[in-house]
Amino acid sequence: MSHRFVVTGGPGGGKTTILSALAERGYRVVSESARRIIKERLAAGLTPRADPVSFAQEILRSDIERYRGAVGCDHTVFFDRGVLDALYMLDAEGALTNDEIAQYVQKFPYNGIVFLLPPWEEIYGTDSERDQSFEESIVVFEGMKKWYSEWGYETLEVPRDKIDERVSFILQRIENP
Repeated sequence: MSHRFVVTGGPGGGKTTILSALAERGYRVVSESARRIIKERLAAGLTPRADPVSFAQEILRSDIERYRGAVGCDHTVFFDRGVLDALYMLDAEGALTNDEIAQYVQKFPYNGIVFLLPPWEEIYGTDSERDQSFEESIVVFEGMKKWYSEWGYETLEVPRDKIDERVSFILQRIENP
């Protein structure tokens, strides 16, 4: 069983906060590619995102690189989004065939349990790297839930709660699947 766990959902659900708390507890965490790419583009005086296909392809390349960087680690690793998130974006744009997606899914497997963070209006906020509306966050959340399930993953919704409770929920599920 893989020790690579994905934490995903729409923007603003608390992924970064949860992953920071997991890192503070000594777990290895792989940060999200999209935020880094957007930051780099803004620093270069570009728009936050290239066209949707190019943006998703850049995220996919970065996510694959980050995945490979965690291969061989026999400890638990948490990913802030996974390769499948970028594949979801590319699928939405019709940029890959189902067979191409299936090859990526097979080549870059994660643990069968994916932690899904629901939209949470009370903590939602925008910044220079997150410009989607709360309504868009709901659409992404629902899309991720369906997408990961279609590819054989079990999605577990992390309850809206205090950060320690959310982290405990995740850790209990990985220790007692």
